[in-house]
Amino acid sequence: MNTTLTLRHLALAATAVLALGTAQAANFSKAVYDGAKTDVKATYQTERDACKPLTANAKDICVEQAKAHEKVALAQLEVNYSGSNKDEQKLSEARYEAAYAVAKEKCDDLAGNAKGVCVQEAKTARDKAKANLKLTKTVTASTETAIESHLKADYKLAREKCDALSGDPKDICVASAKARFNER
Repeated sequence: MNTTLTLRHLALAATAVLALGTAQAANFSKAVYDGAKTDVKATYQTERDACKPLTANAKDICVEQAKAHEKVALAQLEVNYSGSNKDEQKLSEARYEAAYAVAKEKCDDLAGNAKGVCVQEAKTARDKAKANLKLTKTVTASTETAIESHLKADYKLAREKCDALSGDPKDICVASAKARFNER
């Protein structure tokens, strides 16, 4: 198979996947969003109230878990409402920060070296998740740049082929190239 054609198909497929992910995520109306947000807040209050009979660190862990559930649910709600990549990144951040807060609170039941190890494990898990998010951002940006470069190169080639023509056939060829490679 022609390498240029393969790269073009790969670029178009990657672009479609990126666009599809965003299009599918943004599916909540403002009314549904507002209702869901109210529901998340009510669920948080119910979870928090369930912590009242607990004591000491068990209560602290319960409260931290309720906060974590709310934080992640609100971030997920934003993704479902906006569908933006920025909100997806915030959701990932909310997940690892919430997991870290709960894990760190659980470490308070320990003492000495065991507590230090527990806290360090929680920090390590958070730092790895943060690094993975950064890597994902970098790979996504690099992929988008590569796709744009491939499309521009293919467009230049198509325009060069159009230069061999004249009149209406050339105009049609140029218009077709612009449409195929999203050029203006």
